[in-house]
Amino acid sequence: MYYTTPNSKVGSIFNTTQEELETPVQGSDRVILVAVFMLMMFGAMAVYSSIAYFAQMHGTTAGTLVSGHIVKLGIAFIAMLFVSKLNYRVLARFSRIAVIVSWLLLIVVMIYGDLVFGARRSLSIAGFSFQPSSFAAISVIIHTAVMLHEKQEYIKDFKRAFLPIIIWITITCFLIALEDFSTAALLMSICVVMMFVGRISAVQLFALILIGIIGGASLIMSSAERQSRVTQYITQITDINTDRLESASGYQAQQAHIAVAKGGFFGVGVGKSSQRDFLPAPYNDFIFAIIAEEYGIAGSFLLILIFTVILFRGVAVIARNAPDVLGTLMALGATLMITLYGFVNAAVATGLFPVTGLPMPFISYGGTSMLFAGVMVGILLNISKHNRQLQNKFYNG
Repeated sequence: MYYTTPNSKVGSIFNTTQEELETPVQGSDRVILVAVFMLMMFGAMAVYSSIAYFAQMHGTTAGTLVSGHIVKLGIAFIAMLFVSKLNYRVLARFSRIAVIVSWLLLIVVMIYGDLVFGARRSLSIAGFSFQPSSFAAISVIIHTAVMLHEKQEYIKDFKRAFLPIIIWITITCFLIALEDFSTAALLMSICVVMMFVGRISAVQLFALILIGIIGGASLIMSSAERQSRVTQYITQITDINTDRLESASGYQAQQAHIAVAKGGFFGVGVGKSSQRDFLPAPYNDFIFAIIAEEYGIAGSFLLILIFTVILFRGVAVIARNAPDVLGTLMALGATLMITLYGFVNAAVATGLFPVTGLPMPFISYGGTSMLFAGVMVGILLNISKHNRQLQNKFYNG
């Protein structure tokens, strides 16, 4: 449930007054800043440990790739600081246009995108690779918050509230799911939570969840690769034997489990991973397995704890004390987007979830996902500047 104050307003974001945009603010949330900085340092060390074999196979050095990773971290950090300076209400005004642009990019990537592992998820422009799904996810999260904010007076109305909101979400998730089912499923889950907090009817949400389950099952059944991942996940739980471990079935998950088991409590030591030579994409999708091997349970727990701190701070402090419904819902969506990606990546590496291909924010090697993770944190930091409790103290003297 969101929190409001007597001064909180519900209505169009285009009616925001200049006075509201210039409301006295505090500094950004330092806990979030420190947590993100720790993730970045953790990620740089983990990438350096896990990317050596990949570098050798591609005729380069680990140092070169890590340098590139650090540059991308720097770009993400600059993006975070830039967005933190933009009033979140101003940013929200462009959400509709951003979603439409993301639809066009998702259609383009399906036609002209780079084919990697049987899927087209990225576009190469002037030597730079870009994943439209990350942009689409941020856009629809912000636009969902905007629509929920503007429709609060009639939020229980099916035609005026629920239907318009779900059309935007469904089209976006469908376009993403055609090439990236796991991202679409996670995005839909986040939007459902936002709709629940935004007071959408429980009956309507239950019907949406039921339809989502049916639609998700249909998409899984329509793809042999997705069916294989689910089958492998079930098999690794119900049938653990040496013959299966020596086969090609579920190879990624098998090697990740071996890495986690080797790590023990304190790990084998920084840079001493052996599974990085066997795991596909140990610097990205399975980077948590390398962290578990080198840092052990202790290091893995610390990493999960950092994401947990961001989750608690983002929801219980920033979202709760946002000055309006829009700020609450944007903070909630941004927090869930950052932390759930991290938790799912860890769950895949440890065998709790099927293989998904979702990166760990600020940890995994990559550019687009890291950049937009920085944007999400920037939104959180901006909303944290408008702390409702501190503003009340300011106005009450």
